[in-house]
Amino acid sequence: MTMLELSSAYVSRVGGRKRNEDACGYWTSDSGCCWVVSDGAGGHGGGDIAARLVVKTVLERFAANPVVLGETVVALLQSAQEVVMDSRALEPRAADMHATCVLLLIDRQKGVAVWGHAGDSRAYLFRASKLVFQTRDHSLVQSMIDAGYGNADMIRSHPQRSFLTSAIGNAGELLVSVAEEPVELDAGDTFLLCSDGWWESVDEAMMQQDLESAASMDAWLESMAGRVEALGKDKHDNYTGLAVQVREQDPDVTILFGEPASSS
Repeated sequence: MTMLELSSAYVSRVGGRKRNEDACGYWTSDSGCCWVVSDGAGGHGGGDIAARLVVKTVLERFAANPVVLGETVVALLQSAQEVVMDSRALEPRAADMHATCVLLLIDRQKGVAVWGHAGDSRAYLFRASKLVFQTRDHSLVQSMIDAGYGNADMIRSHPQRSFLTSAIGNAGELLVSVAEEPVELDAGDTFLLCSDGWWESVDEAMMQQDLESAASMDAWLESMAGRVEALGKDKHDNYTGLAVQVREQDPDVTILFGEPASSS
């Protein structure tokens, strides 16, 4: 059985804010792998704390049991909820902290992926450089659009676009969305996980256009980050993008470097 080869890259920058309240990270192995992006909020540094707690919790819990299933995604998000809620009770300056979360799990041996999220941080899947899937935000504006009170253009312009209907750290039951079943991956499949500071400035057509011309995941992210920065640093939020590309490793190919041995 061939094993998927995975290429990862990330960009996370402060933008026009005083501090970066986004966090991201990943953990990989020869079997299960995990990538996560979180966007924190809450004032007095609470957003920093929340986002970092979410990323740390998700990665540590997954590394302890790297099983790639939808149930795992739910359990990881719920674990992050419990940790953030416990920290809110113990840290007065972070009593209002909360965070979004989007995560991706890939089984390198089975060649499948699952993902899930809470809030308005997003996951995108591009196949043959064409967008084939994106998550739906847990937000007031998305709910309005779904109910027929507006169109998709509102998602980036409505004055209440940052009002979330689900976030880690909010009291009550945590609303999460998870891929219904593992998705079989093809070589060339590319994922983007990002915070709202990223996708609000880079629409899906731009993402696809930049991917088609990019020589690497780093180049793709830098091209999109340039679009964010072009808006002016005094006008935009923290922005984070984490890219993952799938390549199939051929176990029958051996590459040797150096001079060939002389024949006798």
